[in-house]
Amino acid sequence: MTSPLTTPTSDGRWTPRLWGTLLVLCAAMFLDALDVSMVGVALPSIGADLGLSTSTLQWIVSGYILGYGGLLLLGGRAADLLGRRQVFLVALGVFAVASLLGGLVDSGPLLIASRFIKGLSAAFTAPAGLSIITTTFPEGPLRNKALAIYTTCAATGFSMGLVLSGLLTEASWRLTMLLPAPIALIALVAGLKLLPRSAREKNHNGYDIPGAVLGTASMLLLVFTVVQAPEAGWASARTLLSFLAVAALLTAFVLVERRSPGPLVRLGVLRSGNQIRAQLGALAFFGSYVGFQFLTTLYMQSLLGWSALHTALAFLPAGALVALSSTKVGSIVDRFGTQRLIAVGFGFMVVGYALFLQIDLDPVYAATILPSMLLIGAACALVFPSLNIQATNGVDDHEQGMVSGLLNTSVQVGGAIFLAVVTAVVTAGAPEQATPQAVLDSYRPGFVVVACVAVAGLLITLPGLRGTRRAQRPQPSVVVAKSTVQEAEQDRVPVRD
Repeated sequence: MTSPLTTPTSDGRWTPRLWGTLLVLCAAMFLDALDVSMVGVALPSIGADLGLSTSTLQWIVSGYILGYGGLLLLGGRAADLLGRRQVFLVALGVFAVASLLGGLVDSGPLLIASRFIKGLSAAFTAPAGLSIITTTFPEGPLRNKALAIYTTCAATGFSMGLVLSGLLTEASWRLTMLLPAPIALIALVAGLKLLPRSAREKNHNGYDIPGAVLGTASMLLLVFTVVQAPEAGWASARTLLSFLAVAALLTAFVLVERRSPGPLVRLGVLRSGNQIRAQLGALAFFGSYVGFQFLTTLYMQSLLGWSALHTALAFLPAGALVALSSTKVGSIVDRFGTQRLIAVGFGFMVVGYALFLQIDLDPVYAATILPSMLLIGAACALVFPSLNIQATNGVDDHEQGMVSGLLNTSVQVGGAIFLAVVTAVVTAGAPEQATPQAVLDSYRPGFVVVACVAVAGLLITLPGLRGTRRAQRPQPSVVVAKSTVQEAEQDRVPVRD
């Protein structure tokens, strides 16, 4: 239920309060992305100050991913059942407190715990925020514009996080942990005044407690297993048994959801080809980009000797391109549709990754690196908003949180899985004599994996293009007798999920 103050006017113009609502939601998405990118650059300083080993430092990153990726399904359904506004504001408050604690602790385990809590809170703000947009803005040009701006904030936050972390870490790594706290607090106060009130879903069939337990446990174990696999060994008994346990939990989850009167995830929503392509596309999109950024950061800092700030500035053109295109992408989607833009975007990614394979130990940035960054930035500007639009179009309001949770789960699990795969490929090819050229050669198979994941994303999208062309063909006019229509309506059998 939305307030008249937070709905577009009759001529499609947005009211100041509507802009304020979108700004609050964008701030939360910006913080999620900012937090992910800022901590990576600060890790060496954190390790030196707190005396943490490399394996412990990994969990400062992985703890956030574990909480975020593991609880998104639960967060999405909670937004539908408990009220989107309520879930969003409570989770944002928890995020602010955890950010404050993370900047004040003097213990590695406490820092990791604060990161896990932040990831957990983001698992509730992300689907709640996305579902507030999709239930406030009507499907079509208005929603497309809002989602384009919203998703752009994620890319902008990620890019700015790299730059800000390079600057703040020069003073203290604690500033990188503390910075999100006041921003989250300001967004929380503004949200209390601006966000539309949303009623709880009253006509649901109870709370799917078994599904919530199985779904959360399976996602937590999957992310944990993938994160630990490069260290434990992909073929180790521990890893194989963990994957077997994940399969068992997911099987049990599907069986419970099929029989539950009020499922955590209604499996029938995945009968849509567009929905499946959006989920798999999100998996490939973020998985390929995270792997690329990881390898490129190693290449620039370890081999070329660039500083953290220098590296962040090298990525900046991609983020700047996304930010500059934010207000235009919605109208482009209106004209060409999501399927075409996703296909073109994945094509840009494939070419950008392929060009990056030409890197050497003495690159000319403008000729070697910049073209890839611009192509990848254009891809992000086209693909990410289009995936969000495609996943949420045609979905009833009471299931928007569920679909938003699914999409964000695909994004996070894709990032975790393919980053682990890329890490394993590079580690397996590590040279015995670590000369700069040998190390660079060991990176190349990882970049090939990244490009292959982008190719897979493109192939996933292509069947949707055929459906788009069929939909655009003019249909012959057919006059149907009223009685025939009535008979057809009577013979129509509702499809059960």
